[in-house]
Amino acid sequence: MLDKVIITCAVTGSTMEALKINPSVPVTPRQIADEALAARKAGAAIVHIHVRDPTTGEPSMELSLYEQVVNYIRDAGSDVLINLTTGPGARFAPSDENPMMAGKGSVMATPEKRVEHVVKLRPDLCSLDIATMTFPNYAFVNLPVHLERMAAMVQAAGVKPELEVFDLGHVRLANHMIHSGIIQGTPLFQLCLGIPWTAPASTAGMMALVNELPAHVQWAAFGISSQEFPMIAQAVVLGGNVRVGLEDNIYIRRGELANGNAPLVERAVTIIEALGSQVATPAEARTFLGLTR
Repeated sequence: MLDKVIITCAVTGSTMEALKINPSVPVTPRQIADEALAARKAGAAIVHIHVRDPTTGEPSMELSLYEQVVNYIRDAGSDVLINLTTGPGARFAPSDENPMMAGKGSVMATPEKRVEHVVKLRPDLCSLDIATMTFPNYAFVNLPVHLERMAAMVQAAGVKPELEVFDLGHVRLANHMIHSGIIQGTPLFQLCLGIPWTAPASTAGMMALVNELPAHVQWAAFGISSQEFPMIAQAVVLGGNVRVGLEDNIYIRRGELANGNAPLVERAVTIIEALGSQVATPAEARTFLGLTR
């Protein structure tokens, strides 16, 4: 177990289902930033950020929305570390009439477009999904050649990529990128568990991924929905960091919606401290992750 555990809070995500069920999921740039600041006050050292169309709540890739969120957080003087997503722009749903063509729900973009907000805003971290996988109605497409280009661009901007892996094959690809020198410095992995149809949110699922990680890497993990809190405990016991937030789970307990991200972070703090570890501050997280600016 780590003496100090880093908590990341994923404040909004990109699914409409969560927003339809829980009105506390933030939508506007100000709401997202306020939730990030509340998560920091509750104990999070890192906030992971998506943006949404302020009118519809739909996921967005609009640079100006990212810019507003980041500026709100920075102007507040917060020391929280900012982690921007690069996941949007990789959704492909083949047309029923012609599977060679993109159908409804597809959002595909170039690697350059997917990281333009990261290159311009230079957050502390950004996610890099080492994953091509199947969701119920679409494929999440991340070709190795695209990942290489994205990794090169964000690292040239001084941003540390967080390697999001959802299954064993993703860890193998990430390891290849590390050994090939594409990923620089001490790697940071995020183990994403319970997403259909990937590694399960279970002790065996987490251990399977952990056992394939290179030596001397930093890692964190999370489980979605009802497995969010059990996977926090499991990650701490196995020596990892943790992630919570309304992106992953909209309930504070069975049948009770969370009224924001802060209660989820507070529950994570309770679990971490009950297991004998302490919660890392943003300054400590910066040191542990080797961030130099």
